[in-house]
Amino acid sequence: MKENIVKTKSFAFAVRVVKLYRFLCEEKKEFVLSKQLLRSGTSVGAMVRESEHAESKRDFVHKLAIAQKEINETVYWLELLNETNYLSEEQFSSINADAVELIKLVTSILRTTKNNC
Repeated sequence: MKENIVKTKSFAFAVRVVKLYRFLCEEKKEFVLSKQLLRSGTSVGAMVRESEHAESKRDFVHKLAIAQKEINETVYWLELLNETNYLSEEQFSSINADAVELIKLVTSILRTTKNNC
């Protein structure tokens, strides 16, 4: 069976977000922004998973559009954590690169699906 790259990458990203959340809480004693990051960063993979069992193409597009919004929100929280010095430039660059890759993947899938409707 063919590997679902967006599913694999969104799950791996969620794992990174959970680990970052733990780090921010335990090491940096930051609880508010990190909770927002946790919610949006793990929601991406959940929406990708939901899209696998969409009831229609329209439902599929809707679920992936929510995933796209969630990853975009996640980038916002990462940028804010970076600018307020909760993340080092190296930490930010690494996880932000994964987030941007996910945005590109989801956006590409959405465009292709919409064009084929």
